[in-house]
Amino acid sequence: MTEIIDTANGALAGAIPLDEVRFNDQGLVPAITQDYLDGTVLMLAWMNRDAIEKTLATGDAWYWSRSRQELWHKGATSGHLQRVKGIRYDCDSDAILLTIEQVGDVACHTGQRSCFHQIDGKISPPPGDMLSQVFEVICDRRDNPSPNSYTCQLLAGGDNKILKKVGEETAEVVMAFKDDQADEIAGEVADLFYHVLVALAAHDVDLKAVYGKLESRRR
Repeated sequence: MTEIIDTANGALAGAIPLDEVRFNDQGLVPAITQDYLDGTVLMLAWMNRDAIEKTLATGDAWYWSRSRQELWHKGATSGHLQRVKGIRYDCDSDAILLTIEQVGDVACHTGQRSCFHQIDGKISPPPGDMLSQVFEVICDRRDNPSPNSYTCQLLAGGDNKILKKVGEETAEVVMAFKDDQADEIAGEVADLFYHVLVALAAHDVDLKAVYGKLESRRR
């Protein structure tokens, strides 16, 4: 994956080597759209040279509508704009990846977050990174309690139970690092991550808000 352009301050900057992009016979290239924080694949559309140039000039995602045969400003009607954080092309230079901030967290015209939300005719949102997947399960346990679920038992115990476990797991992480055993370290950190995710869910703090803080600090 070759980086065409990446953002450091929320604005697109630099020059895109359009001559290196391999457009098809119709002058189009497929563009995959991915959430810039948790990596969820949101949609697939098409771009031509004008759409790429418009995207670079405005910082919003523009595509080419094959059905209407015109440029398409994503979200102009619905308000679900896509703020582009980076653009890359693949090893063959014949596909593009947009990393974006999805306004309203809805990319699909059906109202789903992602266009790739179906498995065997059933709605099943595509996975993001592993922490996001675990957090989604925890939130589901919070909203649909099950008495046999350890997560539900933690949530039912409130801060006293949840934060006690966070403290215990933190101490175990410290001891694992002191013992310097890689597998033990990985296991204890996984336990700490899980219990912190439970605490986030208990306080209705979205994991993406944490990612947003990390992203802003990375800049």
